[in-house]
Amino acid sequence: MRLLTVLGLGLASACAAPLPAPERGAEPVPATTIRPMPRPGELRRLPGHDTAAPADSPTDPNRKSGLTAVAPPQSWDGADKVPVPDRWRLLDTLGLMTPRWYDPYNQNTLKGDRPVIGNDWFFSLGVISDTTYEPRSLPTPVAPQSTSNAGAVNVFGDGRQWLANQNLIVALVLFKGDTTFRPPDLEFRFTPVLNLNYTESRERRLLQIDPRAGDNRDDQHLGVQELFADVHLRNVSERYDFDSLRVGVQPFNTDFRGFLFQDNQLGLRLFGTRDNNRYQYNLGWIRRLEKDTNSGLNAIEDPLRDDDIFLANLYWQDFPSLGFTSQLTVVHNRNRERNTYYDNNGFLARPFSLGNEHPRDYEVTYLGYNGDGHFGRLNLTGSTYWAVGRESEGVYSQAPRDIRAGFAAAEVSVDFDWTRLRFSALYGSGDGDPYDDQANGFDAIFENPVFAGADTSFWIRQAVPLIGGGGVALSPRNGVLNSLRHSKEHGQSNFTNPGIILFGIGSDFDLTPELRISANGNYLAFDRTAVLEVARNQGDINREIGLDLSTALIWRPYFIQNIVLRLSGATLLPGAGYRDLYPDRHPYSVLANLVLSY
Repeated sequence: MRLLTVLGLGLASACAAPLPAPERGAEPVPATTIRPMPRPGELRRLPGHDTAAPADSPTDPNRKSGLTAVAPPQSWDGADKVPVPDRWRLLDTLGLMTPRWYDPYNQNTLKGDRPVIGNDWFFSLGVISDTTYEPRSLPTPVAPQSTSNAGAVNVFGDGRQWLANQNLIVALVLFKGDTTFRPPDLEFRFTPVLNLNYTESRERRLLQIDPRAGDNRDDQHLGVQELFADVHLRNVSERYDFDSLRVGVQPFNTDFRGFLFQDNQLGLRLFGTRDNNRYQYNLGWIRRLEKDTNSGLNAIEDPLRDDDIFLANLYWQDFPSLGFTSQLTVVHNRNRERNTYYDNNGFLARPFSLGNEHPRDYEVTYLGYNGDGHFGRLNLTGSTYWAVGRESEGVYSQAPRDIRAGFAAAEVSVDFDWTRLRFSALYGSGDGDPYDDQANGFDAIFENPVFAGADTSFWIRQAVPLIGGGGVALSPRNGVLNSLRHSKEHGQSNFTNPGIILFGIGSDFDLTPELRISANGNYLAFDRTAVLEVARNQGDINREIGLDLSTALIWRPYFIQNIVLRLSGATLLPGAGYRDLYPDRHPYSVLANLVLSY
C-alpha cells in the first residue's frame, strides 16, 4: 500500500509539473498536440469558431450548479472527429470490419446485429432450402377399378415408390428492443414456405382417387407456417422474468419429444418465466388450420377447422434434481367436425373410411407429466399421458363411448467419449373391444415424435396402409401410434385402435466433428388386435409387428449447421402379425436429405 501511495504521488507530481522546454534544435511541439484544459471563466476558441464564451458562463445551457461546463475538444491532433452514429457501427467507423450481406458469421444487418430503424428496431432474415429424395417400398393394394400391370390379380400390387420434395423456407423477423439480456419488446414474424413435390408409384389410384390420373403426381403449394405478433407485456423481476402475449400462426410443442402435439397453428398464447427463469409457463388456445394434403403445410386459404385446443403447462427446472426439468401439462381437445371432407387427391378424410363412416365429435383431456435432463452421467427423457373424455359415437358403434387411454415413453442414454448408447421404450394403449362403451386406444392430436430414431425409422417415417380400410393408414407418416385414421393432417383422432408397444436400442457415433453415424433397432408390437380383426374381418392376428432396423449418416462439411447432408436407410423384418396383414416381404425406406441454411 505504501508503494502504491508513493507511486501515486509521483504520478500526480509529474502531471502537475510544467512541460519541459524543447531541446535546442528539436522540433517544437505543436499547440494542438497537447491542449491544457481551460480553467473556469477562461475564454476558449474552438477550431472553426470565431466566438467563444466563458466555460462557466451563467448563459451556458450546459451549466449545472456546482459543476464546471467545459466544451470537449473536437480534436487532440488538429483534425475533426468522425461522428459515430451508434455503438453497433463502431467497428465500421474504425475501419476494423467490412460487413458483407452474405456472411452470417460476422456483423450483419440482415441477421439482427444492427438496427434498421432508430436504435432499437432490428431485422433478421433466415432462408432454408430443404431437399428430400426418398425411394421406398410399401404394401400397396391393387386398385379396384384397374391396374397398369397386365395379369395382376392379387390383392397387393407392386409397392415400389419414390418421391422428391423441395421446401424453400423464408423467415422474416422484425423486432424491437435490445435482446442481449431480455426478451424483445415487440416481435413480428412471417415465415412463408414454397413446396414442390413429385411422387411416382407402380399402381394406379394410389396417389389420386381417379385411376385415369395415372401412377404419378406433381404438386406445389405456398404455405404460411408462421405469422404472429409477440408483445412483451411486462418484466416482473430485475433479472427480466417476464410475461408476453403471442397472437397468430405460431409453433407449439406440448412436450419435449413431440408425442402429443407439435405443429404450427393459429393460436393465442400467454407465456413467461419466474424465479430467474426457473419456472416457465404457457396458457394457450389454438384453432387448427386445414393442411395441404401433399406438402403437409398450412392451407390458410381454406376455412378453419372446428377443432380447438386449450392448454396449460408449467416447466420446473432443476426438479427433482439439478440438471433435470419437469413439466406438468393439461391439454383439452374439443372437436366438432361433423362434416364430410375430402382431401386434395379426392380421398375421404373426415370421417375416415373405417367402420360405420359416420360423422362424430369428441372432447378429450390429456393430463401429462414430462421430464428431460440428466442424473449424473445418465440422460433421461420421459413422457406420460392419461386421456379421458367422451365421443359422440364409436367407429363400430353408434352409441357414445367414454375415452380412457394411456401413454408412456422413456429414453435413457449414456455417453462414452464420442459414443452415445440409447435405450427406448414406448407404450400406447389399445382398444380390446370396439363394440363396448369404452374407447381405450390412445391417440395424439398431431404427433411428430423425435424418438427411437425419429424419421430414420421405417415405422415412424412411413404411413403403412391398412389394406381393406379404404384410405386408412395403420400408422401415420412421421408418427409412431397405430391410430388407424386417414392422416394426421386431415383426420380426427381415433381412440378405437390397436395401440403400440416399442422397445429400442440405438447408438450415435461422432467419428469426427463433421461426421456422425446413428444406428437404431426397434421391436414393435400391437397392444391389442381386436380392432384389426374386425376391420379386416380376419381372426387371430398375431400381436408382433416385427423388427425395425435403420441407420443414418449425418455430415456437416464445415462443422456448422448451414450445410447438413443426411443419408439413411431402414427396413422392417416382418413379424407374425405383419405377415397376417400383408404379404411376407421386406418393406424398406431410403432417405437423402440436404439442408442449406442462411
